[in-house]
Amino acid sequence: MAATGQQEDDIDHYEVLCLPSGEEGAALTIEQIEKAYRTQSRLRHPDKRRDDPNATADFQRLSSSYKLLCDESLRRQFDARLRGRREAAARAAAAGVKRRKAVSDLEERERAAAAGQHADPEELAKREMERAAADIQRELDEFRVAKQAAASGAGATSAYGDKKGGTSQDGVKTDKGKILKVSWDGSADSYTAAKLEELFQKFGKVEDVVIKTRKSRRKGSAIVVMGSKEAALLAIQNHFSLFPLNVAPVQESGGLPARSAQAHESRTSNIDGTGFSDLEASVFRKLQEAQKRKQCG
Repeated sequence: MAATGQQEDDIDHYEVLCLPSGEEGAALTIEQIEKAYRTQSRLRHPDKRRDDPNATADFQRLSSSYKLLCDESLRRQFDARLRGRREAAARAAAAGVKRRKAVSDLEERERAAAAGQHADPEELAKREMERAAADIQRELDEFRVAKQAAASGAGATSAYGDKKGGTSQDGVKTDKGKILKVSWDGSADSYTAAKLEELFQKFGKVEDVVIKTRKSRRKGSAIVVMGSKEAALLAIQNHFSLFPLNVAPVQESGGLPARSAQAHESRTSNIDGTGFSDLEASVFRKLQEAQKRKQCG
């Protein structure tokens, strides 16, 4: 039985009538709803619950839920709200799984490092090279996904964590001229989406902020979607006021047209935006460091 005093949007009207909710509830017929109401109204009528101070309010809730579910338009809107809640819960659960996996991977690395303190130097160098190669490949994959999301107007992908908002509800494609690549020295935790939004709001409206999740503690990055090209340009021109943040456009105005996803995957050299230059330099630097370690070992 639903508790009285709940906010209207938090009430599941199917559960008020002791009916199944979700997709199963949406498929119920009016006859099934009427039958459930008659049964519950007999059981929960205030005359049969004289010692219950909440009996009247509960019966009123039962009646209002029944009326809503009998109205085709209101019921359709309510079913859409329920569907939105389920999808949001599924996204939150998926994000939780990714966070737990990241923590598990980190702990596994730390255990492996502790266990390998007395291992053969050559074997340690080999492991480090394999780890570095895996990290580089992961960064490249994440960058490709991020670029594709920016090209399609998506607010976030599996490569991203903390974010301020989401994709536009009407599905309108985000103008790349409004998208900024932001990076800083330190981990992703150094800045939150709310903090970045606060910093960039002085240049104009901020539509979205997505912080890129990385295991590296040496550099963090994010995507900031401004409300207009003018606001994005103003932020770039006054980037010195955001120090120590580095600000760059994802794609310059009048840049090359977006390529297909297939061409994007097969030719990483065609990825546009200054963010890829930073990543490319990072990749080469890591390869050089791994090679030096191998030679010293």
